Amino acid sequence: MNASTLLHRQINPNFIQPDPLSNQPRVTSQAFRPFGSARMLSTYDGDQISAAVSWLHYTSQLGLESCGVMSVTPAECAQARLQVISDGVPYPEHVSISFNRLTTGQIRSASKILTLAANARGWQYRQTV
Repeated sequence: MNASTLLHRQINPNFIQPDPLSNQPRVTSQAFRPFGSARMLSTYDGDQISAAVSWLHYTSQLGLESCGVMSVTPAECAQARLQVISDGVPYPEHVSISFNRLTTGQIRSASKILTLAANARGWQYRQTV
C-alpha cells in the first residue's frame, strides 16, 4: 500500500442523497464517520482487491448491506490527520482508518474531508438493480 492506494469504503444506502446540481447520488459524511467506541473506519486495500470484488465480498460473504463503493487514499487520510492501519483483520484485505486521536468535532471535520475526496473521485463501483 502506498499514498495513492484506493481504500474502498462500502456505502450504506442510508448515507446517500441526490446532488442538487447533478441529481446524481452523492455520499454524506456519515459514510466516512466511525461509529461506536472503536473510532475506526473499515475499508478494503485497493492494491489487494478491486472495488467490485470488495462489494461482492461485503454483501455476499459477510451478508452486509452496501449500495456501492467509494474510495479515499492514505494521502487524503493523512491530510485529515488520520492514521491508516493495514491490519488484515477480519479478512486479509482489511484496512482500518483510525480516528482515535481526534475529538468529536475533529472527527466530523475529518469525515467531511474524506467525503469531499470520495465524492470528487466518484463511485468506484455501483450496485446495478
